[in-house]
Amino acid sequence: MACDQGPGSSVGFIFRTMQKNIIAAVADNMAIGRDNELLWHISADMKYFRRVTMGCPIIMGYKTWLSIGRPLPGRRNIVITKSHFDAPESVVQVPDVASAFAAAEEVQVNAAAAQEIQATAAQCSAGQCFIIGGAKTYERTLAQADKLYITHVHTSVPDADAFFPAIDPAVWTLQSETPPETDPENGLQYSFAVYVRK
Repeated sequence: MACDQGPGSSVGFIFRTMQKNIIAAVADNMAIGRDNELLWHISADMKYFRRVTMGCPIIMGYKTWLSIGRPLPGRRNIVITKSHFDAPESVVQVPDVASAFAAAEEVQVNAAAAQEIQATAAQCSAGQCFIIGGAKTYERTLAQADKLYITHVHTSVPDADAFFPAIDPAVWTLQSETPPETDPENGLQYSFAVYVRK
């Protein structure tokens, strides 16, 4: 990792090789969404997502951005879109996956913005980025991903219209998986799994 910030300069750039992660909650039939919305609300999964991604750049497609409706705090929000849209200045808009990864790797530090410096420090220590959806973005980034954080939700959703790509056992090794737990609100069983590329 190298940082170049000249004397008296308030702006510098930090470059590093990022670990590219995908994070998703996936049903047994690989469903992840319907009508641009999540299929379930599992409080433990939401907390897991926040804990795992906090301080790291997150990459998403435009539809995922619309479904969230706001920047997720404590993370650099990078949205892949062909058309510019109204969003806070903190949201980075890029035209394709390559540009998204470049934006995640290049962190611009503005010495006049204390919050940005704090976020940058967290990102540098993390050394990784997360792709958070949706289906097309997962498909376009899977071949470049180093690790998958998958919440397996043990149900099938036949009327879903968005699906996660197949996790090929010839490509991915299951590194860890928690014992199944049951959400007290909806009764769904889930487990947290991490896959690494072979």
